[in-house]
Amino acid sequence: MINIESIHHVSLSVTDLQKAKHFYGTLLGFQELERPNFDFPGAWYQVGNQQLHLIVYKDSSTLRTEQTINSKDGHLAIRVKDYGETLNHLKELGIEITEKPNSKSGFAQIFCMDPDLNLIEFNVDQKDLVEI
Repeated sequence: MINIESIHHVSLSVTDLQKAKHFYGTLLGFQELERPNFDFPGAWYQVGNQQLHLIVYKDSSTLRTEQTINSKDGHLAIRVKDYGETLNHLKELGIEITEKPNSKSGFAQIFCMDPDLNLIEFNVDQKDLVEI
């Protein structure tokens, strides 16, 4: 048996570190962490109690072949405190989103993509959804 405590981090491959850092650090406001001096570029971010590790890999690609948001694709899900605040922030930044406030999952969901087409979900429990 494996005695799990939590997910520590998720790693995503990116092709352009500056674009990725702008998206995650500047636009989304994730706190950048100090990263070990690996022999390849990347960035680490604190996301709640977990971390997001970006790894530059020029030959990287997702399974996604279209630049349309499809919630069935593999994605990183981040729990947020306020659905409306998150939704408004992403819209103000001009980030393309797909809203699913009444998802069958029981979560009110907002989906977007980073510059390398990595899919990100922001969610709250529907019971905690404040009218937007």
